[in-house]
Amino acid sequence: MMDIEGRNRNIHPIKKESWMTVMTLAYQSLGVVYGDLSTSPLYVYKSAFAEDIQHSESNEEIFGVLSFVFWTLTLIPLLKYVFIVLRADDNGEGGTFALYTLLCRHARVSTLPNGQLADEELYEYRKDEIGSGFGDFGFRLKSTLEKHKILQKVLLILALIGTCMVIGDGVLTPAISVFSAVSGLELSMSKEHHQYVEVPFACIILVLLFCLQHYGTHRVGFLFAPIVITWLLCISTIGIYNIFHWNPHVFQALSPYYMYKFLKKTQKGGWMSLGGILLCITGSEAMYADLGHFSQLSIKMAFTFVVYPSLILAYMGQAAYLSKHHILETDYRIGFYVSVPEKIRWPVLGIAILAAVVGSQAIITGTFSIIKQCSALGCFPRVKIIHTSPTNKHGQIYIPEINWTLMLLCLAVTVGFRDTKHISNAAGLAVITVMLVTTCLMSLVMVLCWRKSVFLALGFMFFFGSIEVLYFSASLIKFREGAWVPVALSCIFLVIMLVWHYGTIKKYEFDVQNKVSINWLLSLGPTLGIMRVRGIGLIHTELVSGIPAIFSHFVTNLPAFHQVVVFLCVKSVPVPHVRPEERFLVGRIGPKEYRLYRCIARYGYRDVNMDDVEFENDLICSVAEFIRTERADASDTNGVSDVREDSDNDGKMAVVGTASANIEGSIRMCDDENGLSSELQEIVVTVPSPRVRKRVRFVVPESPEIKTGVREELRELMEAREAGLAFIRGHCYVKAKRGSSLMKRFVINFGYDFLRRNSRGPTNALSFPQASTLEVGMVYQV
Repeated sequence: MMDIEGRNRNIHPIKKESWMTVMTLAYQSLGVVYGDLSTSPLYVYKSAFAEDIQHSESNEEIFGVLSFVFWTLTLIPLLKYVFIVLRADDNGEGGTFALYTLLCRHARVSTLPNGQLADEELYEYRKDEIGSGFGDFGFRLKSTLEKHKILQKVLLILALIGTCMVIGDGVLTPAISVFSAVSGLELSMSKEHHQYVEVPFACIILVLLFCLQHYGTHRVGFLFAPIVITWLLCISTIGIYNIFHWNPHVFQALSPYYMYKFLKKTQKGGWMSLGGILLCITGSEAMYADLGHFSQLSIKMAFTFVVYPSLILAYMGQAAYLSKHHILETDYRIGFYVSVPEKIRWPVLGIAILAAVVGSQAIITGTFSIIKQCSALGCFPRVKIIHTSPTNKHGQIYIPEINWTLMLLCLAVTVGFRDTKHISNAAGLAVITVMLVTTCLMSLVMVLCWRKSVFLALGFMFFFGSIEVLYFSASLIKFREGAWVPVALSCIFLVIMLVWHYGTIKKYEFDVQNKVSINWLLSLGPTLGIMRVRGIGLIHTELVSGIPAIFSHFVTNLPAFHQVVVFLCVKSVPVPHVRPEERFLVGRIGPKEYRLYRCIARYGYRDVNMDDVEFENDLICSVAEFIRTERADASDTNGVSDVREDSDNDGKMAVVGTASANIEGSIRMCDDENGLSSELQEIVVTVPSPRVRKRVRFVVPESPEIKTGVREELRELMEAREAGLAFIRGHCYVKAKRGSSLMKRFVINFGYDFLRRNSRGPTNALSFPQASTLEVGMVYQV
């Protein structure tokens, strides 16, 4: 039997980590997770006092802002995320889609059209619940969500809104971080000249930042943690100096009473300034979104013992300085750099720019990751995903189309606004919207996944939701002063996602309605009524059962087809990763002499698709392993288990791992130069690759345990592979049916058609040489 638990540890560690490992991960997380959050002192006070409230000699305003900052940092990042939300991981992964996929699995509200019951047997599909069991309300809520399609769509739209706001944050965070970092130049020149220097300088840094994305961060990533640590040490040291040098009594402002005094005195102006104060928690969502790269304990330790106290000291130091400096030359000089001692102002400026670049890098990479998740789950057009790191593929990705789009939007925001006030208004709304979505989804997770009391879930939602709604209202009131930017960006991306998702669903429904029955195939006989030629015909289809219409076109219009036919479906499942030994579902269509097989390759939303050589080899090996173990006893299948097909009468399907996951298989592979034993009969096949031409031997063991019929079928499979493999896929043209509504015709004929023509093809289609790929045009009337 296979060491299932041992193999799972290679993907996600489940054993107790040593303190050295935890400390190392905590150190690394400082550079990846907390770059954005740690640079917030650059612009929080300046955004809070931007024309809405005045800094008077009573210090009630500055102390009130400090009190709000302290309690906001304590309640949202520390209490909500560190102690509660981080526990809601999806097999080690976090983020908005992690919460959504958790709900999809526990309540079966997934909108993926090609789901199967066999997917629920995946190792990562099930999650241990926290709690004893469902209450009456939990059962009613679960059944209500599963029964009403409209509620499932509302849940999907809610998750997509949070995702769109994260993408908007990917535009706004680099702009405000870099622009605030270079704002230190304003102290060395007049107000009339500093804007002409800051904006071009910020744009140059932003262009360089986005141009370097395709190199990845694995070459310079080791510098990220030292830069952030240096920055945190710098701002905390300056904070301590300012506290003891200017106002040691600033600790009194930590009392929540100062929040009451602040709102009582400033009234509407103070409420509007909350839109700037909430920027102190920008980047907090990264703690949850980047959970898959680290561990819960490491992220908690880094924030609790390093980031949180450093930020509190920094904000207190700024407040202490400003409490003794009421008369400033100009209003814009209430920013971060005015509280930095003049002798170290230039070194601090350099460190701040580096820290802003690191923080921007983290949010850009996070945007790439969440778009990859959306694309995997059918909610975003297919884009080109490049893995920039040869070792850590899961975390280092680059999407060219998204990178240049973000760069243009970021430059437009920087040049268009030219000040931190409007950019901060926009960033604040994006940040707080994501947190509101997380709060809503987390409440459902508590009831449906953790099986906690509904009162506990409602208490969580109302406590944290009321705080976030207060900040949300303060940000939304500044809609005309910059807050419209994330709303506009989110609307654009949301429309793209919904149109693509709707078109994908309709296209799959057309495939299901027009698939060919198994009875029609059986009536053709073993030769399918045509000549069978040597080779393997690999037909790409979205269907997980039944015969696609594209195959009937071939059989009825062409005089010949391949001797071995494999219907390949590459699909995503709502789990982060699919283990190699669970990768393929393989089954047979019709009797043995037909030589028709179905192979379903399953990937998680964070998995990396195999390259051409690996995919071809594993595909052939999975079919061969299915042939060998088809009639074997379930207890002696070496990890291959039978699963009955969910729909249609195609027969049983078996879970088969990749070639590297199989301990013992029907065929073996080795490099040409290794040589073979004389007892083994071999077939040598040349596997083409764009990078290297590699000769691989597929070996059928002469074992008495393999029956003659099975051996003959395996030999025919190997001979067909030697003759060549042709990849056949449909090139669809989706059109709305006659009589469809005007809205549907516009969405399908213009929106979805435009996205389809400008998106990438299926990932697996790029794995095969163009010379052996055949596209067949089909019109889908949906």
